[in-house]
Amino acid sequence: MSERSVQHGGFTIRRRFDAPPSRVFRAWADPAARLVWGSPGDDWVLAEPRFDFRVGGIETSRFGPAGDPVYRNETHYADIVPDRRIVFSYTIDRGDTRISASLSTVELLPDGDGTRLVFTEQAAFLDGGDRPEIREGGWREILDKLDAFLRRRAAH
Repeated sequence: MSERSVQHGGFTIRRRFDAPPSRVFRAWADPAARLVWGSPGDDWVLAEPRFDFRVGGIETSRFGPAGDPVYRNETHYADIVPDRRIVFSYTIDRGDTRISASLSTVELLPDGDGTRLVFTEQAAFLDGGDRPEIREGGWREILDKLDAFLRRRAAH
């Protein structure tokens, strides 16, 4: 049997978006929008998504590089306050192996004509399959894609 381990980690990312909280929230709540911005990296995709964005909702998808989405995500929504807050837990599996379990909070704070987003995550990274710095980097890429999505929408 392989070595078993748990590494606990957490991080907070603060970002400002040139869009009001209602638009940022809609981008999170809209399944079509999340297909555009909801995976890290330009060459990664969401596959087989099942969206259920509501308190008590459970969402699943596979994600990873285009042509090989090897990761499976299962998200449970614990709290949603429109235009203000989203709290969810999620697990990630690579193949048949669970690599992490996380609790995340998205806060949407009015900031002039924009939004200050505060993303906070605490996670258990299992058996060396993932690490805090990799996860934080992935979320930074996702939020970069969200910013680009919001900017494109504002231009139309």
